[in-house]
Amino acid sequence: MKIPIIRPSVRFDDVAADIRTVLDSGILTNGPFLAQFEAELAAAVGVRHAVATTSATTAMHLVLAAAEIGPGDEVLVSDFTFPATGNVVVERGAVPVLVDCEPGGFRLDLDDADRRVTAKTKALLVVDPFGQPAMSTELLEWAAARRLLVIEDAACALGSSREGVACGAWPEAPGCFSFHPRKVVTTGEGGAVTTDDDEFAARLRLLRSHGGAPGPAIGLSFVAHGFNYRMSELQAVLGLDQLRRLDAIRADRQATAARYEKRLGAIQSVGLVTPPAGEEWSYQSFVVLVDERDDIVTALRDLGIETTLGTYALHAQPVFGPLGYAPGDLPESFDRQQRSLTLPLLPEMTSEQVDEVIAAISAIIGARRA
Repeated sequence: MKIPIIRPSVRFDDVAADIRTVLDSGILTNGPFLAQFEAELAAAVGVRHAVATTSATTAMHLVLAAAEIGPGDEVLVSDFTFPATGNVVVERGAVPVLVDCEPGGFRLDLDDADRRVTAKTKALLVVDPFGQPAMSTELLEWAAARRLLVIEDAACALGSSREGVACGAWPEAPGCFSFHPRKVVTTGEGGAVTTDDDEFAARLRLLRSHGGAPGPAIGLSFVAHGFNYRMSELQAVLGLDQLRRLDAIRADRQATAARYEKRLGAIQSVGLVTPPAGEEWSYQSFVVLVDERDDIVTALRDLGIETTLGTYALHAQPVFGPLGYAPGDLPESFDRQQRSLTLPLLPEMTSEQVDEVIAAISAIIGARRA
């Protein structure tokens, strides 16, 4: 593609020496670079602990396991998200109860969540879509009144904040991040859980590495049924370089988003979702709403411009059908799946590239009206 949808902000020259250090050391996992990555991630988010994992999916699964959520439990889940958010609940033997979007936007509708609470509800797994913070004081107070654990799927939201609180730093609500190549910071694949809870962090670290605790003499004592969810040293090296540039990366993405918003605002049939006062968005993706989205994606592809849908309405995916859902049951989320369009957002994207994308969209929409 002439203009791809994303390009990771990875610079080989900046990490080459550390990669050689790792390879020369022979310590490819659970070493000093991982420890440094976790420490700097925790500092960037503003919490005491960051527990790195192999993905945001395993991060969420690890949190559910540490919280002992399983068979017989229900978990409220944002419906407009990648299927991993619902899958982790199923993998724990619990039931995901899907919650619609707020009208006109991408975030969870708390009123709809309230209608879906039962005596079996144990947690709320809320998504920060595209880096748009969904967490709030209101949401936490609502959950506390119902004795629900809140888990923040902050996969896309590193560097975002609301009410002055960074995503992943809300009290008593573990945050789960992704470092997939399409995220603001990437380690290739990877994730992390952030928390201020010392005991919970210790439980996460235990389960992350097979449930093995230091033994009385040599070796380990296996005290829990755990997993192998450890991030490697090479992944940590990649992440550290970008993490140390996080402010600059975020500012660059925000500048590109501002250029898009200014120009797209003149195209009447393109719906913009913009940050309210008091919020800072990382813009993991720049997503707009359009009619006949699939045709626009195809036409842009023919011009060498890569785009895609925003994300999925879980209730409309066949795998969640056996839970009793049919496409359209959650109408706001279903509408977002049909109409959301993700535009290219590249590191140091030029004004000319932004203009080319906007001109192409304008011409395609204009031609369809004619």
